[in-house]
Amino acid sequence: MTDTSAPAAPEVNLVEGSDLKESLAAGWRDFRRAPLLGLVFSAVYVLGGWLIVWAMAAKGQVWWTLPASAGFPILGPFIACGFYEISRRLEAGEPLLAGQIFGVIFRQKDRQIPAIAAVIVVYFLFWNFLSHMIFALFLGNATMTNVSSSLQVFLSPEGLMMLGFGTLVGAGFATLLFCLTVVSLPMLLDREVDFVTAMLTSFELVKENPRVMLTWGLLIAVCLFVAMIPGFLGLFIVLPLFGHASWHLYRRAIT
Repeated sequence: MTDTSAPAAPEVNLVEGSDLKESLAAGWRDFRRAPLLGLVFSAVYVLGGWLIVWAMAAKGQVWWTLPASAGFPILGPFIACGFYEISRRLEAGEPLLAGQIFGVIFRQKDRQIPAIAAVIVVYFLFWNFLSHMIFALFLGNATMTNVSSSLQVFLSPEGLMMLGFGTLVGAGFATLLFCLTVVSLPMLLDREVDFVTAMLTSFELVKENPRVMLTWGLLIAVCLFVAMIPGFLGLFIVLPLFGHASWHLYRRAIT
């Protein structure tokens, strides 16, 4: 007789600060065990950052590098799937064969990850559009100013208000996206669940553990920002560390 029962729904656990520390330690161990693969996945991200800067400079709109770079980490989960698969294999004692790892990632196109990826892309594009709207709202009278060579416009009362308001709105967008994706992507790689269930479970995890999980999100945001300052080169370390650590946190947080 065929078992047609539905898989058990994911359940969220209570997590503590010690879980974050242990997940980071496990993530660092995974990176040290597979450094070359970690650097390969990170290189895609670093090259993408350089491409953004080059495109903005070529268009003479260097000032847009800041919002574009701030939004670029939203695309991080795509690369993170590689880190999750590496950590999953290390945990299961499976060989780290590059062909098989890339094959697993490629096969995700037939599962639920493309759906959640589409949500993330639309989210990112809407934030980019909103950035333009905020600029026009506060600095519409400065449209004739070349902000690439006249950055003092941002020190005007209107410019400071724009930076403050844009930062608050961006923080709200980033927080909501973090809540929806903090464990949803590793869950989709690991389990046969739909992307809506994964995102709702992720949100439930943050709701049940707001202090710890928002601390985790703030830590990721700060480290990503600092890593991007030296020409995105710091991402070669930060991305593998948090990519692997996110897998281990997911394993602790979801049963």
